[in-house]
Amino acid sequence: MRSLDDIGDTFDIGGDLTVNRLGFGAMRITGPNILGDPDDPAEANRVLARALELGVDFVDTADAYGPGTSERLLAEAGVPDDAVVATKGGLLRAPNGDWLRHGDPDYLRNAALCSLDRLGVDAIDLYQYHAPDPDVPIEESMRVLADLQDRGLVRHVGVSNVSVEQLERARDVVSVATVQNEYNVADRTHDDVLDVCEDEGIGFVPYFPLGGGDLGGKAAVLDDVAVAHDATRRQVALAWLLERSPVVLPIPGTSTVDHLEANVAAADIDLTDDEMARLS
Repeated sequence: MRSLDDIGDTFDIGGDLTVNRLGFGAMRITGPNILGDPDDPAEANRVLARALELGVDFVDTADAYGPGTSERLLAEAGVPDDAVVATKGGLLRAPNGDWLRHGDPDYLRNAALCSLDRLGVDAIDLYQYHAPDPDVPIEESMRVLADLQDRGLVRHVGVSNVSVEQLERARDVVSVATVQNEYNVADRTHDDVLDVCEDEGIGFVPYFPLGGGDLGGKAAVLDDVAVAHDATRRQVALAWLLERSPVVLPIPGTSTVDHLEANVAAADIDLTDDEMARLS
């Protein structure tokens, strides 16, 4: 199979971090329910090593994955030396696995410093505010990220789980390099946010790019297009995202090498205009 470097489909995050557009989401290399160590740490390490071999040079994680586990495993595998690593702060994990929003400025500052330590880097390539806290104005949270950037601890700043209005408020405080929202061929809720990103040259990082395995009402047309390309439904869903806009950076995650290779192969699928219209 061709590597992503051979395919040559890239995006410049923040204007200066050039990455292959198909990245890797490191949430699934943790344990069940995104808590603790993976059941097979050796396989997790093989997945990360193979991703780098295939030209994956954009890896997304968060301090809440584990919590801390995903960042630690990336560092142990040497990923920050060979790829742009994006991480996130602003969510806490409860023992029962709940995700709790926490945008307090002092907490975010401390969370970023902890991520720096776990990743073993002097500066985080891309630090994203994981989810706006309804109890904290987004401007207050973003000022902390702007300060971390000014101090050289963060190269670029991103936001996640935002509306167009929240994105614009964040951009009033700091230059936003990326937006990470839930988005896939079956869930187009954030089309308006993606349109703003495309107009402004902001990277759009769709999480759940495969809908968590549920692509709903698009299943039939996905399967039909997949037959024409000798591909799978999920590969066509990823190919659609890459065709949807040049600012889209899908980050499919997996805990196995086989699924990783299948995901990367999707970057080599060229959908026709008619197929894009049917899928869209």
